Amino acid sequence: MTLRPILIHPDPRLKKTCDPVASVDAEIRKLADDMLATMYDAPGVGLAAPQIGVLQRVFVMDCVKEENAAPQPMVIINPEITWSSEETNTYEEGCLSIPDQYAEVTRPKLVRMKWLNIDGKVMEEEFDGLWATCAQHELDHLDGKLFIDYLGPMKRKLITAKMQKLKRERARAPKSDGII
Repeated sequence: MTLRPILIHPDPRLKKTCDPVASVDAEIRKLADDMLATMYDAPGVGLAAPQIGVLQRVFVMDCVKEENAAPQPMVIINPEITWSSEETNTYEEGCLSIPDQYAEVTRPKLVRMKWLNIDGKVMEEEFDGLWATCAQHELDHLDGKLFIDYLGPMKRKLITAKMQKLKRERARAPKSDGII
């Protein structure tokens, strides 16, 4: 497994719609392993392929937060939401591509998602709570959308300016943290 550098907003690759995965092969399995390692190292609960510069419809997530609970890593390939509830939840979201910035985002409380797993098998599951929020957040990445796109223009501009400043500061610092 290789830790991959995480792109920081604004980066044009984060705003692109990703291509579907044609087949789940050794390259995709390696990508998934690298993404899980990168997500856990960050640390985060989700990571989408475009966040590491790969424009394919793949994301990983593990929303287990309880101490001493077994991890539940999920690899989601070519996801689609097949149903979402009218009831909503509001969570304070963050993003590995927008470090240290958080904002409340309202999304459907429950979603049913269909995808391919790491073995190329079609899966379908209903997600609730943090899992539902994370699945929707990561799917947004595959469509070139960031959580800040749900915010008002002033708040979005402020966060973008902070990220531009962070990128300038990191460009002057020695490269060692795996974030670009």
